Amino acid sequence: MLSILGTALIGLVVGLIARAIKPGDDKMGWIMTIVLGVAGSFVATYAGQAVGWYEVGESAGWVASVVGAIVLLVLYGLMRKKA
Repeated sequence: MLSILGTALIGLVVGLIARAIKPGDDKMGWIMTIVLGVAGSFVATYAGQAVGWYEVGESAGWVASVVGAIVLLVLYGLMRKKA
C-alpha cells in the first residue's frame, strides 16, 4: 500500500517536471498534468518491474518516471489533435 502511495506522490512532482521539460504549448490544466504524471509514474514502475529493473514494492526512479510522464503527455497531445 505504501509503494502505491509513494508512486502517486512521486507522480505529482513528476507531472510538473515533465510538463516543464516537454516542448510545445499544451492547452491542458494543472490537474490533467498531475494526473498524467501520476499515470506516467505508475507506467514506469510497472514496466520496470516487468522488464526486471525494479523489484515489486520498489517505486520507479525519478528519471524513469519523468520519461513515462513525457511519453503519456506526447500520446495525450497526439490523441487530442486527432479528435
